[in-house]
Amino acid sequence: MTAAPAAHGQPALFCCMPSFAAMTQSAAPDSVPAVATDAVQRSLDRLAESVPDAARHAGRLRPVALASDFAVDVLVRQPDLLARLLADDGTAPLPVPVLDPGNRDAWPMLLRRYRVAASTRLIWRDVHGLDDVEATLAGSTALAETCLRLALDAVEHDVASRHGVVCDPDGMPQRLVVFGLGKLGGGELNFSSDVDLVYGYEHGGESDGARPLAAEAWFSRVGQHLAKLLDEVTADGFCHRVDLRLRPYGNAGRVAWSFAAMEQYFQHEGRDWERYAWQKARPVAGDLDAGGRFLDVLRPFVYRRYLDFGALDGLRAMKAAITAEVARKELADDIKRGPGGIREIEFLVQALQLIRGGREPELRERGLLAALSLLVEANQVEPEAGAALAEAYRFLRRLENRLQMLRDAQVHSLPDSDVDRARIATALGHADWSSLRSALDAHRALVSGEFAALLAPRRRPQAADALAAYWRDVGASGESAGEADSEVLAEAGFAESREADALLRDFARSPGVRGLSDGTRARLDRVLPALLQGAARSSQPLLALRRMVALLHNILRRSAYLALLDEQPAALSRLVEVVGQSALLAERLALHPLLLDELLDSRVAGPLPDREALIEACVMVASDRDDTEPDDTEAVLNALNEVRQALSFRIAMATRDGRQPAVDSARQLAWLADGVVRRVLTLAAREVAAAHGRVPDARFAVLGYGSLGGEELGFGSDLDLVFLYDAPAEAQSDGARPLDASRWFARLAQKVVALLGAPSAAGRLFDVDVRLRPDGAKGLLVSSLASFADYQRHRAWNWEHQALVRARCLVGDDSLCADFGAVREQTLARPRDPAQVRVDVSKMRARMRAELDRSDAAAFDLKQGEGGLVDLEFLLQALVLDHADEHPLLLQPRDTPGLVDALHRAGMFDARRREDLQSAHSTLLALGLECTLDRRTRRVPPDARVETAREAIREAVRAHGLVFDARA
Repeated sequence: MTAAPAAHGQPALFCCMPSFAAMTQSAAPDSVPAVATDAVQRSLDRLAESVPDAARHAGRLRPVALASDFAVDVLVRQPDLLARLLADDGTAPLPVPVLDPGNRDAWPMLLRRYRVAASTRLIWRDVHGLDDVEATLAGSTALAETCLRLALDAVEHDVASRHGVVCDPDGMPQRLVVFGLGKLGGGELNFSSDVDLVYGYEHGGESDGARPLAAEAWFSRVGQHLAKLLDEVTADGFCHRVDLRLRPYGNAGRVAWSFAAMEQYFQHEGRDWERYAWQKARPVAGDLDAGGRFLDVLRPFVYRRYLDFGALDGLRAMKAAITAEVARKELADDIKRGPGGIREIEFLVQALQLIRGGREPELRERGLLAALSLLVEANQVEPEAGAALAEAYRFLRRLENRLQMLRDAQVHSLPDSDVDRARIATALGHADWSSLRSALDAHRALVSGEFAALLAPRRRPQAADALAAYWRDVGASGESAGEADSEVLAEAGFAESREADALLRDFARSPGVRGLSDGTRARLDRVLPALLQGAARSSQPLLALRRMVALLHNILRRSAYLALLDEQPAALSRLVEVVGQSALLAERLALHPLLLDELLDSRVAGPLPDREALIEACVMVASDRDDTEPDDTEAVLNALNEVRQALSFRIAMATRDGRQPAVDSARQLAWLADGVVRRVLTLAAREVAAAHGRVPDARFAVLGYGSLGGEELGFGSDLDLVFLYDAPAEAQSDGARPLDASRWFARLAQKVVALLGAPSAAGRLFDVDVRLRPDGAKGLLVSSLASFADYQRHRAWNWEHQALVRARCLVGDDSLCADFGAVREQTLARPRDPAQVRVDVSKMRARMRAELDRSDAAAFDLKQGEGGLVDLEFLLQALVLDHADEHPLLLQPRDTPGLVDALHRAGMFDARRREDLQSAHSTLLALGLECTLDRRTRRVPPDARVETAREAIREAVRAHGLVFDARA
């Protein structure tokens, strides 16, 4: 790089000191390329003429002169600013101007001088390496927000002085809400950007001044004055360019919109590009709280509740329009809109957010780099690609800022001038323009590749040409062409080809298919042949096809689900597998298409949540309310059921795929039920308290019995619940309609049972069985702790004590749960006559088997049959009742594996028997879950595996003197 030549003809001011050029050369001899030397020197000379002390700081001024003519202009006009920057490098913020009513004519000048000074401070910190690009973008955003706030405060006061204010229904003055969209909303405003604004207000009405205005007119006037104050070019330039075209209907729409009107617009006329625009929206001035409330209402428009691959269609359309604009205007060197530019990174990240943000709220981040990081964490972007995109984004945004810093111009295209090119390249640390261009091209190529991969049509499972042609013919007419059509299906693998053909033609003629839009119909035509081929390969093709058609009927109403299957071949393949192999999952997918999202969720194939995570997922459903604020019961039940369905689907997939033992799946299903009961109890308690107040110093607990208590729940199992309470004598609730404690807690328990079984749009949560409470169906729904303990001591049968072995506290006051645990242990540890225990347990089991065993010569009842799961449970319970007085360790476990291990440690089972019983339990439980997943009764052919398990249980039963056969 050639050093700059010495300047001649210095002004008299510098006659007694070295020339400015000489000082800058000695400070950094090779920092300016020859082609840019004159331009930089002119800037330095201007500073020297205006700021007498400038020469002493030549080294610190030259980077500014190299990077920005604009900054030099500002420093020449505001020499005090240079002194501040030299003193503290812009660490301290600049003083904010005061816009008083008395200096109204000076408002434009004050704002503009402040904006250019603060912008120059950002340039100073950038070129001296004091701020990274994120800090510069954040600084530009904060500057715009400050100017907006100052201007809005002044304008609102000015309009109110003439027309009064518009009050809300409570009589409180309202303010305009200024929403920042685009990079302002994302907190990443570039240096010389315009600001995308939308004006809104919460309530209608009329101002209360001497010359009243309707709310729309009042807020529109404020908005127009605000835009003019910021945007109008005066002798001092402009403050911020204001763009209001993103409001509903653009320039043809009203300036300020009520929230109600905007909600209606987005509900009925909102377009895909507006979803992208409002994704980054946030209130930046005015009534920020009201703005936040509106964005909460608007969220369902932006983020769908399901995986929204339909967003890619909107993105493709926007990309096509931008590509056409780039070609038409020759914008190939536009680093924002051109290929591989900033816009493509933004669209890529925003599209992935839109696709998943409805289901994963943590992805709803406005800032691009933060959102990209979250997408990497969520496994939606490969870490290497994420790092490369982040690096490219920082490079492009820094280059964009330097292009704009040069002359405070809103430009995104690379310069044509060799001088400007040299200045920008050198200021950014490159040897020359060629070096910068090479780095830029590499980043843009990477961005283009990633963006093209996002938009490229996915490689779908290739359906046979004959099936694709068959469906085209069926879809076109719906009429049969005769035997030939059935032959196509028969050759594909449908043995019952006539029935399959009739089913598909009925589907093609259905109103749901006939009423599809062209785009959605095209998706169906691409998806269905692949589904047909998958169904043909399953073990029962016609059954799988019926399940698929039932599912398709339901998802036709939501085009996004077809988009998911069309855009994501992995989801399509998983669907074919699931529908072909699991009747239960196929049924749940058909009833609740939202579960289709789970087919593509990376968590489905990953580790399952632990107990705390499963419970928290349920407890946190719609729990962001104040304790005094009533829940929307229907909304909570729907949301809770969706969480339950999604998590149980995940557990079912892990079971079906053999990724975890059946014992783990059954345990997770029980934990999931624990979480549901906890959330429902909170909901029920609030409802009862709202009507009747609460009972002071009272305690309540929900107990789980049976398979729930033993943490061995199945898919679709009901819940065995028992309710306990404890309260002072004569206790009453403290509400307007008080109830005594027993009635209050009975009402609470009834509410819990009702909510668990309530039908909702997402289905029922659980069926509940409360017959295991003291005195069974004849007893009170809720027992006091004292009456429960007395019943267990004096009136309970041995079979009720057996049930107590598996009982545990699901949720409630910790002290009451501990007291229940003490009653349980005292009851189970009571010394008993071993012979009587064996007689009682054997009689009860023989009676149950006679009534419930559905085994026959061809099939074995896994649960109730001889040597089945209930035989094993009764054996373990009998041994606990017999030996717990001598071996307290038997009192702790409730689950079958834990009880087997505990009995082994207590000497009841030797090592071989322990291993045989654990294996038998695992085998039978797995077969039971497999039957449930395929919607079959839990009866299986008695093969070698089953017989080995049964014999292990029968042998253990006999060894301990139990006889479960009434005929013996």
